[in-house]
Amino acid sequence: MKISGFTMVKNAGKLYYPIKESIASILDIVDEFVVALGDCDPDDNTRELILSLGSPKIKIIDTVWDTEKYPRGMENAHQTDIAKEACTGDWLFYLQADELVHEKYHAEIVEKCKMYLEDERVEGFLFKYIHFWGDYNHFQHEHGWYPWEIRIVRNKKDIHSWKSAQSFRRIPNFDGINYRVKEGTYKLGVKKLDAYIYHYGWVRPPKLMTKKSASLSKIHSNKVDENDFQKPKSFDYGFMLRFPEFKGTHPQVLQDWIKTMDWQDELNFTTKTKLDHDVSNTKKLKKQLLTWVENNILGGKKLFTTKNYKLIK
Repeated sequence: MKISGFTMVKNAGKLYYPIKESIASILDIVDEFVVALGDCDPDDNTRELILSLGSPKIKIIDTVWDTEKYPRGMENAHQTDIAKEACTGDWLFYLQADELVHEKYHAEIVEKCKMYLEDERVEGFLFKYIHFWGDYNHFQHEHGWYPWEIRIVRNKKDIHSWKSAQSFRRIPNFDGINYRVKEGTYKLGVKKLDAYIYHYGWVRPPKLMTKKSASLSKIHSNKVDENDFQKPKSFDYGFMLRFPEFKGTHPQVLQDWIKTMDWQDELNFTTKTKLDHDVSNTKKLKKQLLTWVENNILGGKKLFTTKNYKLIK
């Protein structure tokens, strides 16, 4: 059995993505790791960060992003597919540049990949998610954050990244353009793993969080305030004490990265802000009520979540 790791990335260094640590978090359990590296800005050091791992398992494919040809976030899926198509493993393990896997889950992952290698019903594996928020000690518990996602798929040509690269679908006769197509596509049959993806996409210095959000907006809509890049205002994470405290440990490969955190004083641990109180419209009130029900009655189970998969019993 062979497992390939893969990812896509652009401007990870300047946008504070832990790309080096992300790759390192599963490097021990994959036979190769393929990176689709986009045309980064001249002041970005993503390539150097990746190469500093010094691993012969890593293969870099240089790419050029085209958000006009692949609008509404589909360039993310296109870049993901470029990396996927270069993988040679039986199972393909996808991590985005802000996602890591704790080493304590490695054995579970490898065991299940071996167990279901010959079971063609199983087209992928589903991971639980924890979305860290503001710092490394708090995480999101509000309605709307995805609790599960596919991160390992079989190496089959008709399995493609989907929408904005959050998930995967089987797309027969894919035209190579429309990653948001739904008609004629199929959800993958998956098994749940007793393992988490640790998502650090919302843990950044507040001004870099604004830049990252602006970058995502530009990819998805091409509409962005350039001031968010030139002189970004500080992102408001809200009143931090309303978010649950993380009691576990972080992946070992992230420890040095965590030590560089220097924005603790910019986070709000004292006063509820307008952001926390603003429930002036029906949509926000509904979200607040659903969050309360999920966390106080349902034990954290999320309601009305999109399930882009079929669970295999």
